[in-house]
Amino acid sequence: MTADSTADQTAEAAAGADAPAELTDGYHLVVDALKKNDVDTIYGLVGIPVTDLARLAQAEGIRYIGFRHESNAGHAAAIAGYLTKKPGIALTVSAPGFLNGLVALANATTNCFPMVQISGSSERHLVDLKQGDYEEMDQLAAAQPFVKAAYRVSRVEDIGRGIARALRTAVSGRPGGVYLDIPAAVLGAVMDKEAGERTLSRLVDPAPRQLPAPEAVDRAIDLLENAERPLIVLGKGAAYAQADDKIRGLIETTGIPYVPMSMAKGLLRDDHPQSAATARSLALKKADVVMLVGARLNWLLNHGERGWNPDAKFIQIDIESSEMDSNQPIAAPLVGDIESVLDQLADRTKPGQISAPTAWREELGDRSAQNVAKMAKRLEADPHPMQFMGALKAVRDVVHQHPETYIVNEGANTLDIARNVIDMHHPRRRLDSGTWGVMGIGMGYAIAAAVESGGAPVVAIEGDSAFGFSGMELETICRYNLPVVTVIMNNGGVYKGDETIAGLPAPTTLMSAARHDRMIESFGGKGYRATTPAEVTAALTEAIASGGPALIDCVIDPSAGTESGHIAHLNPKGIGIKK
Repeated sequence: MTADSTADQTAEAAAGADAPAELTDGYHLVVDALKKNDVDTIYGLVGIPVTDLARLAQAEGIRYIGFRHESNAGHAAAIAGYLTKKPGIALTVSAPGFLNGLVALANATTNCFPMVQISGSSERHLVDLKQGDYEEMDQLAAAQPFVKAAYRVSRVEDIGRGIARALRTAVSGRPGGVYLDIPAAVLGAVMDKEAGERTLSRLVDPAPRQLPAPEAVDRAIDLLENAERPLIVLGKGAAYAQADDKIRGLIETTGIPYVPMSMAKGLLRDDHPQSAATARSLALKKADVVMLVGARLNWLLNHGERGWNPDAKFIQIDIESSEMDSNQPIAAPLVGDIESVLDQLADRTKPGQISAPTAWREELGDRSAQNVAKMAKRLEADPHPMQFMGALKAVRDVVHQHPETYIVNEGANTLDIARNVIDMHHPRRRLDSGTWGVMGIGMGYAIAAAVESGGAPVVAIEGDSAFGFSGMELETICRYNLPVVTVIMNNGGVYKGDETIAGLPAPTTLMSAARHDRMIESFGGKGYRATTPAEVTAALTEAIASGGPALIDCVIDPSAGTESGHIAHLNPKGIGIKK
């Protein structure tokens, strides 16, 4: 080696020693932690202090979908979690933006959807002394009563740990909503890049299998073996599990009739011979052993009381042990994830050990046939002005030609009637108001369905009142050119639009002359106005074929609909009012 080369190496080493270390910051660490855990999409709304976080995420290859209101971004993240079994990510600003997103986060927790809401927040030392900082709020404390868990990252070197903790908590056990608070100072904090990278980790087995005890499985098998009128109820937890073949195997090998809850429709085709959906009242009234698969005996099932056989014995499959006995005694609790429980049931059941008696199946089949015939007669009617039934039958017939279509559904009468009219043939294609029955999920769910499916057509069937909660997201749909067709049942009212009180529009009355079709046209989408079922058919056929944003304003009879749809019994009764 020459003296010159030795001198050059010495100089390079000295220069390297003097060079400043490469740096990173909180923004980069958040994005790096998300990417390390395969997060590929963020739904959000930017502002101080998270704008640069969204910019950086998009620049680094994470898809960012920007919304017009945080609740809608949150609903999108929640249903993305349901569809993918991975935590959906919502990004919001502090205080009011955080609170808007919290509505969706609480709804995700109630519905058991894995979701993480990441919010920027004000400086802790100012918040804690209530010094009046910009958008000051103790967001961690505000979130805790409504979520599965809430965490705050107080040091930049803890960002990786915070992200990992939030993602695991959201998806493990019973899924739910998790809040992650990251103060502005932490996002902007700078540290050595190499040291920062060492703080990040990739989750290992975030949602491990949970197997039931063998004796619990045998207890359930014994009940089913001796049942005279067994019934299986499929909830949206069964759809979330994505154990479709095993659920179908359980039902078809045993011959047990089943009733799907609304978001479980399509796990088996709604026209499956063992479906008792069209004989639901009779099935609940007479079943002596009921297996709940990812379904809870909450208000949607009348708490297992009104309309049920009072002597029915319940088997319940749920990953959350505290769910057992919440409404009725559970004779055979099966605590575990649905796929593992079904595996154990299959392994421990002898061939032919469980079978539904022929008389029971025939009784339900006869009632189903009667009810289907009655529904067909109602659907064939074509009154003028257009009614819910005629418009929704037209939607059903077009959608059946596109079985890959996702149906988003909300409203009172719009929800209830569509659930009965539009049968589903594929799992996880029906997304609706869920456990809380909350309005406003429509456009958020529709956007996420289009994004997460990779561009499958989405038809959002909306009551005109329900649409108002998220209607501005039409601009979001058009901005990203998503294949979403919004179909509005426009009767000019919250329930119906023909009521006045003291000569003024009633609290339930909306604008009867509203032109929702022109609303989407202002954003570059295609608008249609339909007053007959034939016009609905033509418009929806063209809209789906176009593959772009569209809206069909279905003008129906203002007197169509009933107060609160199918749950009018929940309204308290007083002495009434004079109209």
